[in-house]
Amino acid sequence: MNKTPLILISAGGTGGHMSPASALATSLIEKGVKACLVTDVRGRKYINMFPDIPMHVVKSGTAHSGILGKIKGVINLAVGMIQGFLLVRKLKPDAVIGFGGYPSVPAVFAAQILGVPTGLHEQNAIMGKANVFLAFKAKFIALSFPLPEGMNFSARVTSKASVIGNLVRPEIVALKEASYPALEKETPLHIFVMGGSLGATVFSHVIPEALSLLSHEQKKQLRIVQQCREADLKEAINFYEKSGIASEHITLAPFFDDVDEKLSWAHLFIGRSGASTVAEMSIAGCPAIYVPYPHHKDQQQKRNAMSVVDKGGAWLIEEKNFTLEAVKGNMIEFLDNPQILRNAAMRAKECGRADAAECLAKLSLKIINNK
Repeated sequence: MNKTPLILISAGGTGGHMSPASALATSLIEKGVKACLVTDVRGRKYINMFPDIPMHVVKSGTAHSGILGKIKGVINLAVGMIQGFLLVRKLKPDAVIGFGGYPSVPAVFAAQILGVPTGLHEQNAIMGKANVFLAFKAKFIALSFPLPEGMNFSARVTSKASVIGNLVRPEIVALKEASYPALEKETPLHIFVMGGSLGATVFSHVIPEALSLLSHEQKKQLRIVQQCREADLKEAINFYEKSGIASEHITLAPFFDDVDEKLSWAHLFIGRSGASTVAEMSIAGCPAIYVPYPHHKDQQQKRNAMSVVDKGGAWLIEEKNFTLEAVKGNMIEFLDNPQILRNAAMRAKECGRADAAECLAKLSLKIINNK
């Protein structure tokens, strides 16, 4: 009797890595394949995304500032590598699929040394360092965006690369067929604000103050659901209490576990442009104002956002330009002419790919069959 294949999924413990990893796990299980996950300690808070899937934790070799930080990073990497080798030897997976982030390296690298076939998925428009390091020996490299011009990858790497899009969870995929919520000039405008897995202070400061500058009649139309960092929540509540917007029209929380419901409700999204966020907004057909995280050297979030902005499905405001007047101006424009948002919703949905998890599952099974 043939043994049921086991695929080990290796991912960094952030929402941007864990969300697509969860989508692959779901697709594999639907195909009768066993799946398990290896991540770092941060990944434990996403355990609800992996019901009945074993989760293993390894040390992360993330680089830190300062001499002591760098030494600690090297030690953690060494420990993580040992843990990765022991885990792969113990589980004997038929393949290991990496989703990037430093914690994804130990298991994928161990598999490559031990002769277990590996594949990679890159969520961002710029390939991260972990995936660049692992790319040479990977059997395939699945991309969310085409490789950017000017990146010097070897022919051996580019020949294994294919664009499949970013993976999103089934409940988000289901929104692909949903209609954009009804929106007219005098009906409520639903705004969903989210700053990524850790929130973003800039949204808690700027958005409530900017909305307070609107007229009384304009404020009456607003319905706001906003994610805030725990540290910013009290301050955001104070800002909104002074904004003149009715409290029953405002929902603030540090985390939402029903993003699909929020997207089915929202007319407009405001937030960072991590790869998973951009993919989810596109599939849901939700127009967005993206404010990319400004401190990435390669400006990966800006590149992610531009994939939709260039098609007319979103707007990009750099954080330095995310001012009270900029936000106020956009809100007035949308309230006066909702057709702008309806048009952007159609353009955004055209950018969404709902079959990425299915494609990656097939690639994963193919390298097992060709082993």
